[in-house]
Parts: sequence; C-alpha cells; structure tokens
Amino acid sequence: MAEAASELGPSTPYGKTLIKVSEAEKRLGAAERDFIHTASLSFLTPLRNFLEGDWKTISKERRLLQNRRLDLDACKARLKKAKAAEAKATCEGDTVPDFQETRPRNYILSASASATLDDTSRSPPWAEWKEKHPGGWRLPCFFLLPLTPSVTLARGCLPLPEDRKLWNDEVDKAEQELRVAQTEFDRQAEVTRLLLEGISSTHVNHLRCLHEFVKSQTTYYAQCYRHMLDLQKQLGSSQGAIFPGTFVGTTEPASPPLSSTSPTTTAATMPVVPTGAALAPPEEAALCLEEVAPPASGTRKARVLYDYEAADSSELALLADELITVYSLPGMDPDWLIGERGNKKGKVPVTYLELLS
Repeated sequence: MAEAASELGPSTPYGKTLIKVSEAEKRLGAAERDFIHTASLSFLTPLRNFLEGDWKTISKERRLLQNRRLDLDACKARLKKAKAAEAKATCEGDTVPDFQETRPRNYILSASASATLDDTSRSPPWAEWKEKHPGGWRLPCFFLLPLTPSVTLARGCLPLPEDRKLWNDEVDKAEQELRVAQTEFDRQAEVTRLLLEGISSTHVNHLRCLHEFVKSQTTYYAQCYRHMLDLQKQLGSSQGAIFPGTFVGTTEPASPPLSSTSPTTTAATMPVVPTGAALAPPEEAALCLEEVAPPASGTRKARVLYDYEAADSSELALLADELITVYSLPGMDPDWLIGERGNKKGKVPVTYLELLS
C-alpha cells in the first residue's frame, strides 16, 4: 500500500488514504507479533516442556506398571494350576501310572524291554526263566518279561512320595515367582503414584499459564480494535474534504434481530446542512447538537427498523416502526445521522433506519 501510495502520489486523496491504511496495518502486524511472542513464552513453551519431559516419563512408568501387573497375573495363574495338579496327584492313589500303561505292571513287551533295560539288569537265560515262570508268557505274538524295580522307575511309574515331592517343588517355585512379581509390582505402583501426585502442582502452573494466555489475547484484540477505530476516525474526518457537499449513506441494515426480517431498502443521498460548525471535529459537533437548528430543506423522514438503546447522551434512543426526521452534519461519521423526534435530538445509526422518499 505504501508503494502504491508513492506511485499514485501521496498528496492525492487516494494516496493519503493508502498511507493511513498501510500504517494501521503495520500497527496490526506489530500487535500480532507481540501476541505470538507473549503466547509462546507464557503458554506454549511450558506446555511443550511438560509434554516432552514429565508426561513422557509418566507414560513410560504407567506402561511398565501395566507389564508388571500382567506378570503378576501370570504368576498367580501358574501357582493356581500347580496347586490343582498337586491336589489331583494326591487323590489318584499310591502311584501315578505311565500314560502307556495298559498291561500288568510287572511285564512289558520284549521289544521295548530290550531298549529300556540297562547293563546291570540282563534278562536270565530262557531255560532258567521258563522254570521260574512257567506261566509268564502267552501267545500269539509277543513275549513278556518281568520288570525289575529299576526298569519300572525308568518307565515313569513313580511312587507317590516322589511324585508329591515333584509337585511340591513346582508349587514352591511358583510361590517364589509370585513373591518376586508382587514385589516388583508394588515398587512400580509406588513410583507411578509419586509421579501422578506431582501432576497437581503442574496443573496449578498450567492454570496460571492459561490465564496469562487469555490476558495476552485480550490485550491483542483490544489493540487491534483501538488501531482500527483510530483508522476509522481518520478516514471519517477526511471524508468531508474528499466528498464536499454530499453525504452518501447505505440504508441496508446490519444483521437484524432473530424476531424481525430486514425489509428492502434503497440508497439515499442526504444534502449536507450548512452550519458554522463545518470545520469542527466530530467530537465538538456531537457536543453542540442542541445548538444546531435543522434546516428548512435537506431533512428527510426515516422509519426505524429496530429498537435502539442510546449508549450516551449524544445519541437518540429509537423504537421500532416510529418515524423520525434525519439529516447530516459535515465531518460526521458516515454510519451516523442526526435524528429528531419532537424536542429530542441525537445521533442515530444509519443501519437502524429506512430512509423514506
């Protein structure tokens, strides 16, 4: 905008306006940079430090606690199974038979016996064995040999005391693993609890940072509003010099209330009332409204579209559908007119009016 103003001529009305708008935009940009810097220091940086530091540690310890809990559950299940197997072995009898035991316990197939007998338990000669065990074999296919105690133990037929000892060892081992898992779980739970307790102070700090962020954002928008209001005043004060003798106002209302509908309106041109206060600024004109007499010509009738409550003594309160007399003063804001109703006079917004022909 500044470059365009210099090319068009800074002394022209358009060039002057471009310069004013460009300066206002620069001030808006500076306010935005200040807001971004303040928000980053007061809110974003503490939040980022927490997420990249403490929160990662807390998440890691919580995952580790979950794994410790799963290990503890597995140890409990293993101990439960071991105790159930021990109780079952106790109730089955004096011995626990081998899973292949379907024949008399003192005999085994000769084909398998030759593979399982050790060097110290050789089978006796056939004649001697036949004399000692005349009914020890049977037809049609296999020969059965008597088993010595060592062969019986080798085939897996353990006496009850040794079987009980085996399951007792298994139960003891499962209980030991359970104690270790419980200790590790308790330690990890304590570490996680201490870390989570520290979040309370972190929440207080984050709350303070959030308040600082809201404060900086409020300041930013207030600065933007002030800059734009100053720009609007500058443009409004120079409009009388740029467009002398006329006032052009649009009568299209702003967003109406939900209970009403905007009627179709037309643009109207209002003649400027000549007065001695033509060179006075808008503030002085607003203060001298009671001294300004409406001209015989140049006034128009207007219908009020919506209710309007006056913000100060210089404005005129309006009621919907009432008729008032309006006219303009030099140097006034283009969004406002002077309205009269009876002996009352004040500024009224153009968007609340429908100018009648």
